[in-house]
Order: sequence, then C-alpha cells, then structure tokens
Amino acid sequence: MSQTLVLVAYRAQPGQVETARSEITALVQAVLAAEPECGGIQIVQDTADPSLFTLLERWPSAEVFLGPHMQQPHIQAFIRKAGAFLAGPPDISFWRQSPAPMPG
Repeated sequence: MSQTLVLVAYRAQPGQVETARSEITALVQAVLAAEPECGGIQIVQDTADPSLFTLLERWPSAEVFLGPHMQQPHIQAFIRKAGAFLAGPPDISFWRQSPAPMPG
C-alpha cells in the first residue's frame, strides 16, 4: 500500500519548549492509540534550535490526514490550547517516497 509521509513542523514560543514537547508527545500518543489509519509518528527536535519540532507521520493519503484525522477530538483539543505554547500554526507538507535509483 502506498503511504503519504506528512511533515508537521511546530515552533515553540520562547520559554515554552518543555511545555510544547510534553503536549506534542501527549498528542502523538493519543493519535497512535486512537487512530489505526496512522502508520506511525516520529518526533524530531532541531539540535541547533530546540524550539523547532517536526513530526514525521505516515498516513494512507493526504485526504485521510486532512479529513478524518483533523476532525478527531484529540486534534481539535490540541488546536484549541496550542496558542499557549506554540508560536503559530504548524507548517504541514505532504511527501511520497521517491523510487530507488536504477543501477547504472
């Protein structure tokens, strides 16, 4: 099955890095527990700027991510409270795996 890789980039507000990390981690745990369509999520944090977090998520399609996933109660609750610790809305992009190069 083809999967879509979704990159979700967050920036924590100054002084809110630990809160952002905790809230993002709790959100990921909720998604993984409640949404079987999700093929996995990895959280990475920028080593040069710890206020930057990126989620690497696997979904069946962008439509599943933007539709049913974004309507989940845990997503809506996170959106409502994120203004207290995030500097703005996330940057979301959709990717697909590039085929391996052919041997020359």
